[in-house]
Amino acid sequence: MGVVFAHGQLRLYLLALLDSGPKHGYELITALSDRFGGTYRPSAGTIYPRLARLEEEGLVQRVDDGRKGTYALTDAGRDELRSRSGDLAALEEDLAETVRALAERVRDDVRGAMGGLRADLAAAAQEARAAAVSGPPAHDARAASRARRAEAEALLHQFRDELRADLRRVDARGQLEQLTVDTVRTVLDSARTAIRATLG
Repeated sequence: MGVVFAHGQLRLYLLALLDSGPKHGYELITALSDRFGGTYRPSAGTIYPRLARLEEEGLVQRVDDGRKGTYALTDAGRDELRSRSGDLAALEEDLAETVRALAERVRDDVRGAMGGLRADLAAAAQEARAAAVSGPPAHDARAASRARRAEAEALLHQFRDELRADLRRVDARGQLEQLTVDTVRTVLDSARTAIRATLG
């Protein structure tokens, strides 16, 4: 992935995230990931050095809370955020465009993966038909078909359960954004279309 934030933008965005109240570093990482609909997640090695720099500049204050530190804006941090409200508005516009581009890239990747899956399924179906022509008695073929269907349904249930758990986790934090829902809808529509085409 290319550069998401231009020089100085992440610093400003961290101040904006802290404007709603103190946060642990992990909460800031998660908030950024959610802002990008899961298409970008900054590393701890990206976030913590910037927080330390903001602390050195007197813009945030770290309060140790057991083994974790909570970061909060200082008055100087709030002043800087207010003085750069125009920069922040422009940054939000840039981020919205970046998120759209990242989501499109994810959709393209999914479409490519679904094309590969469709080809693999078609090849497997062809092999199964070839084996059925030469092969076992009809009752064995029916039993094998039922077993394959059961396996496919189990995979579908597992996928659904895992996706539901992921959605509940994001929703529990109150951070399920419309872009995330739109991306999930697009990906699922592509998957359904590809699977239906494979099934004939």
